Amino acid sequence: MERQRTILQRILGAALEAVAPDGALLRHLRLDGPGRAGLVADGRRRDLAGRRVRVLGAGKGVAPMALALEDMLGQRIDEGFIVVKYDHGLPLKRIRQAEAGHPVPDASGVRATQHMLDMARTCTEQDLLICLLTGGASALTPAPAPGLSLADLQRTTQLLLDCGAAIHEINAVRKHLSAFSGGQLARAAGGASVLSVIVSDVVGDPLDVIASGPTAPDASSFADCREILGRFGLEDKLPAVVREYLRAGLAGRVPETPKPGDPLFGRVQNILAATNRQALDAAAVAAEACGYIPCVLTDQMTGEARQKAVELTGEALRRAGSLGPDGKGLCLLAGGETTVTIRGRGRGGRNQEMALAAALELEDQPRVCALFAGTDGTDGPTDAAGGFAFSDSVARMGGREAARALLAENDSNAALALSGDLLVTGPTRTNVMDLAVLLVERP
Repeated sequence: MERQRTILQRILGAALEAVAPDGALLRHLRLDGPGRAGLVADGRRRDLAGRRVRVLGAGKGVAPMALALEDMLGQRIDEGFIVVKYDHGLPLKRIRQAEAGHPVPDASGVRATQHMLDMARTCTEQDLLICLLTGGASALTPAPAPGLSLADLQRTTQLLLDCGAAIHEINAVRKHLSAFSGGQLARAAGGASVLSVIVSDVVGDPLDVIASGPTAPDASSFADCREILGRFGLEDKLPAVVREYLRAGLAGRVPETPKPGDPLFGRVQNILAATNRQALDAAAVAAEACGYIPCVLTDQMTGEARQKAVELTGEALRRAGSLGPDGKGLCLLAGGETTVTIRGRGRGGRNQEMALAAALELEDQPRVCALFAGTDGTDGPTDAAGGFAFSDSVARMGGREAARALLAENDSNAALALSGDLLVTGPTRTNVMDLAVLLVERP
């Protein structure tokens, strides 16, 4: 078991290294020309001479991106400001930073977002505004629309989290209650040239959903918000002022977010710098180096966490049955973001819940083990990134009935603590959703 645990962690480590935000930024940006006065971003060159360069950013992994940009541009950066999750900052020289709440926004996030909007609104056509965006930026940049309060956003966000809404559904609603998201940061920047470097934490990598798309055209609408809230039965649970604001949007009394085709996006370049697929590809290389045949099942894993764990372990056990004693074992890989519908009073997260559900499926199945991890190093309101599942995990939890009771209470953190199967990494300062790694051994 310890050998397998080490291999699982080695594969995860290779995946995280491949999507480190600083390295991702440096793969897409470089200086060139006389005096290195030109900034080239994915083949598009901007002359920095005589141009004011300003930097804004938000997300769990934005601090290493800001540090890498400082190392590249140095004194060419005239002004900068980023907001990170608490305890996710790094020492910076020219770019100031603030810390704020995640996943539920707080007053620090409101102040930081207002400062970023104020900076953007003072941009001119001679400015280059560089935006650095990673997963977590949606919650870290609350900018309540006129008439709404932070408490209104907090209540709405919590309702969406608790009902198991997917990230694109949560962000569609948040964008329409915000003055920052859904292309509105780009709108605020006036005539400035905008360059956004983005690390994706959303299945399929849609630019309008990642970080709630502050510099991307918004494909969602007030009508979509009504459909999402209605489907989850949340409309009557919303704060009254939020209900009225969304109804005003449906009636056309509140302007929509900027849409595809809006001329303002002609001066915006959005670069997708790191994705879940890149992490999976690196994990596959590491698995092969460890002696396993890698197989990437999907980079678009969604659905209820415990059910997805049953499906993945079932696939692993099926493949185990076809392996002979000769040759190599298999490493099955999947990436994406599942959801948890809260039914109990326990603590955990989607990856810990997957690990607990997988442990129940793998009881007395020594040829298969698994690791489920959030690439940002956090999973739900806990200090764990996820968890392991081994054939004897359930026994170390106190037996099958005890494990099933803990799963029913959504108490995966307690279950994995009992078995010693919690994965605790601390902040990784990146975020490309979640990874599932399953090892299938030869007979």
